[in-house]
Amino acid sequence: MTENSNNNIDELLTKSTGVLIKTTLVDFPGKVASAYFLRGCNLRCPYCYNVELVKGISKDTQVEESNQQFVSPVQVLEHLFNRKNVMNGLVISGGEPLLNPVTPELIRRAKKMGYSVKLDTNGTLPLLLEKLLSDPETRPDFIAMDFKTSPSRYNAEIKPVANFVHADFNELINASIALIQTLGNENYEIRTVLVPGLVGKTDIKNMASIIPQDASWQLAQFRNENCIDPAYNEVTPYTDAQLKELVDLAKTLIPASALR
Repeated sequence: MTENSNNNIDELLTKSTGVLIKTTLVDFPGKVASAYFLRGCNLRCPYCYNVELVKGISKDTQVEESNQQFVSPVQVLEHLFNRKNVMNGLVISGGEPLLNPVTPELIRRAKKMGYSVKLDTNGTLPLLLEKLLSDPETRPDFIAMDFKTSPSRYNAEIKPVANFVHADFNELINASIALIQTLGNENYEIRTVLVPGLVGKTDIKNMASIIPQDASWQLAQFRNENCIDPAYNEVTPYTDAQLKELVDLAKTLIPASALR
């Protein structure tokens, strides 16, 4: 790494680019962790409820007062150093953390402190994911990959940003799944939000044809609040009976499917 690149990384580490959850017991299986949610994403999932992270809006540019308190990676690392006797995990999420150039260095420094690192990603950036995985110092210990719906529906309904509009999402998702499989099936999971109109029985079947048979497929209920697309605030979530039907279908295809 050159002196200029070191200087650039040091500068990035001081910028307030994410939201820190200081302690979480639910975001990293088996770990007491902190979770850092970085701004910026290459997708505009209409049901996403965190516009500030996805669109990279800072508190200073918000017209209305923001509820988020953004902190820098340096502050995150200081918190990890101070809590290393009581915590053992760091979750790096988003937005889409692979888009942020600080992510590799944040992983590297957290691992040097003895932390296990979990990465949350949307599965559309396999080249960046491969780069992380190829270096032992930046290789996450656990990866959770969001799988939104049938890959053929991404361009029209998941609304990728401009340079991804014509991407082959079937190819990208398959490549990302192949990469995260290298961690071993105990160290990755696939996640899907069950959004009415976006994830139905046909989509479950299409997605299951791509997901490894021994994968953990974590399914979640849709929340119709603060959605990026206001129309989704009016979408009624699946009933308990409908959720069970979809989860039961997923279990017949991927045995380790579960409603989270």
